Amino acid sequence: MAGSVRHGFHMPGHLRRATRAWLRRRQGPDRGRLILGQGRIYILPTTLGLTFAVMLLGMLLGSLNYANNLGLALTFALAGIGLVSMHACHRNLVGLAIRPLGGEPTFAGETAVFGFRVENDERQPRIDLELGLDGSEARGTSLDAMAAGTLLLKVPSRRRGRLRLTRCEVATRYPFGLFRAWAVLHPEVDCIIYPKPATDAPPLPEGGEGSGNRQARSGDDDFAALRNYRPGDTPGRVAWKALARNDKLMVRQFESGQAAERVLDLDSAPGANLEQRLEVLARWILEAQAAGGPYTLRLGSTRLSGSGERHREACLTRLADFEAPEVDLVG
Repeated sequence: MAGSVRHGFHMPGHLRRATRAWLRRRQGPDRGRLILGQGRIYILPTTLGLTFAVMLLGMLLGSLNYANNLGLALTFALAGIGLVSMHACHRNLVGLAIRPLGGEPTFAGETAVFGFRVENDERQPRIDLELGLDGSEARGTSLDAMAAGTLLLKVPSRRRGRLRLTRCEVATRYPFGLFRAWAVLHPEVDCIIYPKPATDAPPLPEGGEGSGNRQARSGDDDFAALRNYRPGDTPGRVAWKALARNDKLMVRQFESGQAAERVLDLDSAPGANLEQRLEVLARWILEAQAAGGPYTLRLGSTRLSGSGERHREACLTRLADFEAPEVDLVG
């Protein structure tokens, strides 16, 4: 069955793909709130469970061979405990309500996090719930009776664009780890992957028309602060007195009565290819947001102007989707 790697069985690749396709046809996509019924839950013994079964078989043969009634009683008692644990493991998932929440935006190369809302509408707790992909490690979470919580699934991102989660598993090994019960989910949720910010980007363009132009400081500009020197800063802005005092190269920043809007233009961003230029723009957007004030992003015929966190997210999202490669599918 699906997820057999987690059980200790190694399923051939072609059989695993055929099983996943069958489950997909049988269940379809899971949109909105899903309540796990008995038909959605599968259960198999773990490696520990198989070892336990072999031990019971050895105890049974030994007790029968030596006509040891106490040994037989112990063997059947342990077998009964195993059967009860199998029922409890399966029952731990039945009736559990799950709702996909989507994924948090992140940068390429970092870990994307998908969230799932889990709700326990019954008067018994749900112990050691796991959410993961085949072969991935998942941290257990427990829910009290009539309570709700969140399960997180972490997936590595490779490139900018959209990362779509097409399949995952909610599972449990409660109570003794002898069995693993699991249900396969097909959530169809996306996560936005921003371009990775360039580490060696040139200085952030200052206010003025065109990303490569710098607006000259007018006479009514006021001194605001000092910042570290960056390659490309004009000598006229260097704070020579601060250099004499601290032996550290600093640059003066000024504020004018009417702040000039920065223009971050794809055509002016350096880079050998589109991806490198988008990475430079991603770095400039982060720096423009940190510097404060309005700024404009130009991508071909697209122009986005504004300021604040929502504008930052809109600009980064536009970078992620700009001539983006095909959607990455995980699961």
